[in-house]
Amino acid sequence: MKPTNFTSSLPSDILQTLDSYAKKFKVPKNRIMEQALRAYFDRLKQAEYSRSFKKAAGDSGMNTMAEEGLGDYLKILDEL
Repeated sequence: MKPTNFTSSLPSDILQTLDSYAKKFKVPKNRIMEQALRAYFDRLKQAEYSRSFKKAAGDSGMNTMAEEGLGDYLKILDEL
């Protein structure tokens, strides 16, 4: 994907840490920020999945559907 420039402000201690690691590992600061944001977004996505599974676990209709689907799945495995 083509990079897009943006302007933002960060606390000076964060910028100092970013600069330090960029120099230490000889990588551009934007690459560190990109990887950090991707890791953060992955954690958010995992939290969303977790919340949705917890919500579904409390829904008796979902539990019934899951149990019925599991039975079908186990039958398919037995036939293999």
